[in-house]
Amino acid sequence: MAARSPGAAEAPLSGWGRYPVATCRAYRPEARRDAAALLVSAPETSLIPRGLGRSYGDASLNAGAGVVLSDRLDRLLAFDEGQGILECEGGASLATIIATFLPRGYFLPVTPGTRHVTVGGAIAADVHGKNHHRVGTFSRFVHGFTLASGDGRILSCSPEENPKAFWATVGGAGLTGFILTARLKLQKVETAWVLADFKRAGDLAEAMGLLTETDPLYEYSVAWIDCLAPAKARGRSILMQANAARVADLRRGMPPLPLPSPERFAVPAAMPSFALNSFSVSLFNALYFRLHGTGEKSLVDYGKYFYPLDAIRSWNRLYGHSGFVQYQVAFPLASSAKGLSALLDRFAGAGFGSFLGVLKRFGEAGPAPLSFPFPGYTLALDLPVRPGLAQFLREADRLLLDYGGRIYVAKDATAQAESFARMYPRLPEFRACRAELDPKGRLSSSLGRRLGIVPS
Repeated sequence: MAARSPGAAEAPLSGWGRYPVATCRAYRPEARRDAAALLVSAPETSLIPRGLGRSYGDASLNAGAGVVLSDRLDRLLAFDEGQGILECEGGASLATIIATFLPRGYFLPVTPGTRHVTVGGAIAADVHGKNHHRVGTFSRFVHGFTLASGDGRILSCSPEENPKAFWATVGGAGLTGFILTARLKLQKVETAWVLADFKRAGDLAEAMGLLTETDPLYEYSVAWIDCLAPAKARGRSILMQANAARVADLRRGMPPLPLPSPERFAVPAAMPSFALNSFSVSLFNALYFRLHGTGEKSLVDYGKYFYPLDAIRSWNRLYGHSGFVQYQVAFPLASSAKGLSALLDRFAGAGFGSFLGVLKRFGEAGPAPLSFPFPGYTLALDLPVRPGLAQFLREADRLLLDYGGRIYVAKDATAQAESFARMYPRLPEFRACRAELDPKGRLSSSLGRRLGIVPS
């Protein structure tokens, strides 16, 4: 075992799901050069970068080894207003970018469901948003970044310069190096509002039919889905589709560029584990579906539409001390209907339910070998950890494979290496590029070892 490191603090860490928990030795560098130097000087067997800890499982954990925190490497460095291109450090959060640039009429072209994510983390997970069917993933708007590779080099990477390193780092879960700085293009907006349409769908087939038919009409599209409804109504959904609002769409007196709503509530402590069970989740889902009707052209501010859960500080505590797993999957278009139906039946039959089920339609895949989205449908479910869940999800992974589906690395906490390799056929391509960037294996994580992305 490596000796305790100078400047490193031993701490139990977890992802946002609070499962699993691993004891790691954490560094908190003050400057980019210090973060890069750790790859050469730190005595740990391996290191992994960690942003704000919003990946759900063990992507930013490194049990018994080193974790490099980026929360002090969060500076905004330059902004080209003519091009709308921001240069920032890898630890800069999307929340900081929004707070700084939304009042100036700029927003993120792609955003996940929380603004408490770092730019480096968004690249490493190649995050997607409610507009993937239109514009693809976050990496499409990344013009380049500087990467401290595992062998100590500082590389300038873009789709044109060092493209293999660029695309391996995109979606590469931090296993190619530390993203020190990044350049990304922001999107000009007139307002911080959307015009949202809400539609009900009575079951999964109707929801998918509506998404297929109407997604071309909307910039943003997502559906809340009831995964524990009775069999005839299983997959009933509330579709929430929207387009950006212009100044002319606002009512008199409405501020065009308000900041997203602040946190209004907080969960002070972990809820009792028994509070979330199949009965309580089924009841919540039934009430949610009944209370949310239809409506057209409702003005909704960006915070409530893109980041509804950000209004609840520490909402992950709702799942109790044992934590939860977010199981996000994608199925190809040809098998989505049958695959999703079979998966929902499997979950309902086993009593594993989620009151945060999200269904979206994906657009085209990107060039990165480990990027998650491809043409089809994605479903995300939040599942309280209880006995048997890990084994159940591994069996669900086999069902995924039967229908050509795969899991999202940034959310995963339970998959096994054999299943992962079949889900991501370009894994050998990633490993080859990683070997060039990190020949001594300085970069590793609990997730990387579990999934066989890096040697255990």
